[in-house]
Amino acid sequence: MKIFYSTLFTFLALLSSLGAQAQDAAQDTSRQDKEYANPSVEGTPRGRFFLLRYQRLFSHDFNSTGDWKNLPVSKDARINTNNVAEIKGFIPIWNNPHFKAVLGVGYEREEFNFEDSHELAYLYHENLQDKGLKSLSAQIATVKPLNYKNYLVMRVKGALNGDYTSDELNFNDYLKLTAEALYGWKKNKYFTWGIGAQAGYTFGRYSIYPAILYNRTFNDRWGIEAVFPANVKVRRTFSEKSYLYFGYNLDGYSYNIKVQKPPFYNSPVFGDIKTIELRHNDVRAQLRWEKEIYDFLWFSLEGGYRYNIAFDAFRTGSDRDDRLISTNLGGAPYAAVDLYFVVPRAFLKR
Repeated sequence: MKIFYSTLFTFLALLSSLGAQAQDAAQDTSRQDKEYANPSVEGTPRGRFFLLRYQRLFSHDFNSTGDWKNLPVSKDARINTNNVAEIKGFIPIWNNPHFKAVLGVGYEREEFNFEDSHELAYLYHENLQDKGLKSLSAQIATVKPLNYKNYLVMRVKGALNGDYTSDELNFNDYLKLTAEALYGWKKNKYFTWGIGAQAGYTFGRYSIYPAILYNRTFNDRWGIEAVFPANVKVRRTFSEKSYLYFGYNLDGYSYNIKVQKPPFYNSPVFGDIKTIELRHNDVRAQLRWEKEIYDFLWFSLEGGYRYNIAFDAFRTGSDRDDRLISTNLGGAPYAAVDLYFVVPRAFLKR
């Protein structure tokens, strides 16, 4: 985590320096009827503050190969369904023209359901079968306008990722930290862009990579919302009550899984290993339709195709790069449905 903090603080210091220069620059003399810069643009849907989501990934191959001396050479299997349930909430904790901060909390549970579950005969697969891999998270996101043209966006998130239960939860065993920081330019109310960096598990293992923000509304029908390379979405607006998105999403995560408990407990296969780290990242081509039900209540339907990049298990701790198991996941279609609440129109008019 020392690398995480030192890199984050260095990058934030650089952005703060840029921000100070922007604040000292000459300001536009005609400021009436302007708003301070922020990353939002006209034409996008209203912000969500509470969301329920269910996602299902359909049948696909799940073929594992042992890369460590004690593990069986390989085991071919097939996933029947891979289900993810999620709940999120966002609460404004500071909201004025000069500074905005939002607290977010979330809980996610993922399950793997194998075909022929009674014939798995492979401890790694057996441990994932109907196992609840959980993610309990909290984050703070801030937007700091520097003037009428420039702004800073910062976000820090902590998540407890793993196969824990409530009576054995230990922060040190499961905590994963991610962060991002962006410096942006608001060209006009229809176009903003920015540059920065993100630190997290988008590429499976912890890494730091550049990020480019690009939000633009071209006309009353078309727009684009992107934080490259993580995601790019093209927006088709039918009305202020109906939107269609298509694009891609690059996603990744890391779970810690205890092996000193059933079905791994006292297994000679893993010897003195206590915890393994499951790293997963993939890219999804997606199509999503968002529709208003009633003012503040919306739903969305999403579908697409998942292509897996990596799904491997590693030793944790000092041997983070010691890979134990490689898994080849086949491509698969997926579907998701969201039910969520947005800011009511009446509140926006105040």
